[in-house]
Amino acid sequence: MTKSALVISAHPEPTSLTQTLAKTSVETLTRMGLQVQTSNLYQMDWKAVIDATDFPQDDSQAPLAIIAASGKAYYSNTLTEDVIQEQQKLLAADLVIFHFPLWWYSVPAILKGWFDRVYAYGFAYGYQNKGNQLRYGEGILQGKRALICVTTGGGYEDYSPLGINGTMDELLFPITHGTLFFPGMDVLQNHVIFDAKGEPNQRIADEVTSWSKRLTHVFREKPIPYRKQNSGDYINGQMLKSEVAMGKSGIAAHIA
Repeated sequence: MTKSALVISAHPEPTSLTQTLAKTSVETLTRMGLQVQTSNLYQMDWKAVIDATDFPQDDSQAPLAIIAASGKAYYSNTLTEDVIQEQQKLLAADLVIFHFPLWWYSVPAILKGWFDRVYAYGFAYGYQNKGNQLRYGEGILQGKRALICVTTGGGYEDYSPLGINGTMDELLFPITHGTLFFPGMDVLQNHVIFDAKGEPNQRIADEVTSWSKRLTHVFREKPIPYRKQNSGDYINGQMLKSEVAMGKSGIAAHIA
């Protein structure tokens, strides 16, 4: 069966390294025989702010309760068309790639808004109306692969184990674990391009080659071994058992 991919990019400049790598993803995956869909958020003029207009069927006289309104709209199929289309793209994809620059130690606001709006209650959280029972390794996106390709202006030293910024794995943990693994996706190791500013042509060519080469074996890579909520490692799906990660705490404890 032909595999499919979704390439999501978030950078306002079409000639940026971020968008160049996104185009490389589309070209490489297409050559590999995948069916590829794209979501270029700036080009789409994606609405980043979640508000009452996202739930046109909701009672406008009542205070806006995002979770309740989101769930009601999802289960009644009255989410806005742009959100429905993105959900359908996610469901169709075997691989989801996110291209973005690191801005203030996180994703650009337009991509954060994509998650806020597309990850409706009942879809990415509260799956099957079971509250927090099906999350972290389970959920509607279980079995799909996710991969982040991020550019940053800082050099490797700033993000090294003793670097002043913290490591990229630590900074992106809220995305890799809390946003991608949460609804079930298998998350691959981050692809990071450091010192990505004013790149000479040869540097861009090298990064494009390196990225394209990685994509050729993307379905053979082992994902980050995050502990699944319902694997038996957690008490009530909330806190690790003391004997599971002896001597570890924080992010490291949640990686098997």
